[in-house]
Amino acid sequence: MQSTKTLIDQLLTGNNLYNQNIERWKFLYNSYIGGQAYRDAAYLTRYQLETDSEYQARLNNTPLDNHCKSIISVYNSFLFRNEPSREYNSITNLPELESFLEDADLEGRSFNAFMKEVFNWSAVFGHTWIIMSKPNIGATTLAEEQAMNIRPYVSLLTPLVVLDWIWERGPCGCYELVYLKYVEDINGDINILKEWTPIEIKTTEINAVDNIIQSEVIEVNELGKIPAVIAYSDRSIVRGLGISAITDIADCQRFIYNSLSEADQSIRLDSHPSLVATPDTQIGTGAGSVIQIPENLDAGLKPYVLDFAGANINSIYTVIDKTVESIEKMANVGGVRTTETRSQSGVALQTEFQLLNARLSGFADNLELAEEQMWQLFCLYQMQPYDVVIDYPDSFQIKDAENEINQLQLAKNAATDPRILQAIDAKILDWLELDEDEITAIANPDLLDLEAVPEQEGLIYEPIEMIDPVSGIIIVTENEAQQLQLAKNGWVRNE
Repeated sequence: MQSTKTLIDQLLTGNNLYNQNIERWKFLYNSYIGGQAYRDAAYLTRYQLETDSEYQARLNNTPLDNHCKSIISVYNSFLFRNEPSREYNSITNLPELESFLEDADLEGRSFNAFMKEVFNWSAVFGHTWIIMSKPNIGATTLAEEQAMNIRPYVSLLTPLVVLDWIWERGPCGCYELVYLKYVEDINGDINILKEWTPIEIKTTEINAVDNIIQSEVIEVNELGKIPAVIAYSDRSIVRGLGISAITDIADCQRFIYNSLSEADQSIRLDSHPSLVATPDTQIGTGAGSVIQIPENLDAGLKPYVLDFAGANINSIYTVIDKTVESIEKMANVGGVRTTETRSQSGVALQTEFQLLNARLSGFADNLELAEEQMWQLFCLYQMQPYDVVIDYPDSFQIKDAENEINQLQLAKNAATDPRILQAIDAKILDWLELDEDEITAIANPDLLDLEAVPEQEGLIYEPIEMIDPVSGIIIVTENEAQQLQLAKNGWVRNE
């Protein structure tokens, strides 16, 4: 019979894929979170003969330029600039739907906010797991569930907590998830482990310090399948593993982190060089301090300063700048994230925008697929037919507005053919993103309802004399609308 400790070790151990990738996932997590988590992970290269206190001082003094979080924020801002289109059809009038959209995870996050979080973490790790659950309290009808406010809810799991998963090929040829094990929660020393199969759900409460299984609850899986969805950032060739959007960027970020430490050390050594002295020499500290040497000290043992011959700090910052440029090329965000003017042709900028648009479209397609699977589970829980239609944007209209309008202006100045001028005007209207009413109002100012111009409340209109410069006729206006109409027809104020 297995001992309790051996059983607990097996429960808290992941499969081979988990064990192969866990260290890399931790690195990606720390690279995105930054701050104290990155400092505690100690990603600075350690010098030979460097003491623990010296190394810790370097960790404390080295800042992190967090490109991973910045780039994912850029992606997120474009992806969710406009909300995806959702048509709920047969479940539109379900009372559970509105509640689910307002509080998808029973922690106050709306469904849109939840999907933003799904994208963020899938971009970090390459994929995330989404579990859709519904409490089983013994209700036998939907009416009883509605009376007790029971409905499906979602939980987001990162690869760090999903320990084991198994797929099997079904009769129809597609692969089905037949086993899933993950750590649902950690409260101090207590780990709550969840195991799903199509038949049952097992919840185990483990005291990891005392190696005690405190409780074990087994429930029937009434859904008949594991309600798990994988949201990918980008798919790999291994089922269940995605490709992180920041995997190479995180390595560059670590290189910059080490370079900033070297820059800090160069400044310190250049400003405060090392002094070589005998043990009995009394050395003061601070500017202008006195150094006392023994009277009988040999002339060859007098204190002297070590010359610093390290790398020039400007060369270090040049390497950092080049690495940042590489990061922006890898992420295709050079055209939208740069903070300084760079000489790039219009073709180069347009190509970069197209590459970013293609990357964002791939992210959107994967999110759309994951959300469709989530709504299938929602309808299955509610015993409704699945006819929900989800549509994420396919194009994100990334443009360099200033460059585009300058090109249109140059083209209009060079063109003479009325048809070309008309086409350029149409492009300008398209760039301005005006609706039909605004275009009609601009093209036909006579259609404007000048009588509808409201007069400011509490103010009395003061009549003025308007004169027609051609005929010399003078009219005393009675209201502001009349004054505006005469001004539009060329009349001026009679001084």
